[in-house]
Amino acid sequence: MTQIYPSLPFEPIGCAQCRNLEGLGFDFTMAFQPIFNVHTQTAYAYEALVRGINGESAASILSKVDDTNRYRFDQACRVKAIELAATLGLLQQPRCKLSINFLPNAVYRAETCIRATLEAAHLFDFPLDRLMFEVTEGERVDDPDHLKSIFQAYERHGFTTAIDDFGSGYSGLNFLAMFQPHVLKIDMALTRGIDADPVRKAIVEGIVLVSKRLNIEVIAEGIETPEEYWALRGLGISLMQGYLLARPAIGALVSGDFSRVGATAE
Repeated sequence: MTQIYPSLPFEPIGCAQCRNLEGLGFDFTMAFQPIFNVHTQTAYAYEALVRGINGESAASILSKVDDTNRYRFDQACRVKAIELAATLGLLQQPRCKLSINFLPNAVYRAETCIRATLEAAHLFDFPLDRLMFEVTEGERVDDPDHLKSIFQAYERHGFTTAIDDFGSGYSGLNFLAMFQPHVLKIDMALTRGIDADPVRKAIVEGIVLVSKRLNIEVIAEGIETPEEYWALRGLGISLMQGYLLARPAIGALVSGDFSRVGATAE
């Protein structure tokens, strides 16, 4: 059986502190959007997305993050996501993961910054191998070696690692040349209208081929039409996320509505 909580070579810090948001000067919550295995029509993971306590957008919350509170905010997001997901019953869904976005520029030393995450997982009986951490390719990373060291530390603890918004950001394939995550999430800029765009289709097909060779799972983001859904299935993608299947929800882990995809195109 996988060891869920390794012995910690340090005094755990941060979990209780990170649950107390007074130091941030603002409060926030999380909405959860499922990522589906479209073959089984079950949730592969739920992504935790920052929202205001009254449903305000992620942008409204992120606009309050700066160099003075970036680290504390990143830590608080991890703890809140684990706490809410556990409370909402994610662990009752077999093998389903919790996906958490992290800010690479907020992580100074991976092993130090991970303490609150480990403590929160222990507090809420959350298996480490059911945590997935996504770094967005849209955030500029001036030190790729630092990001590589973060991913290596996460993998040592049994976390799943993912590159979000792949194909839209600064580094593209250079990321894959330096390190290989477990998961690539193809940005909606490439999936949007892919059914009618041979160029996008060729690019995504190439990403799928490279990922298969590197033993990386692929998730297609931003799926909004049945035509996009079936085009991506035709390219061999079985993990999808988007409004067509389910929107993010606060206070609930929603199920997917696969009646929207229509009749098979195969």
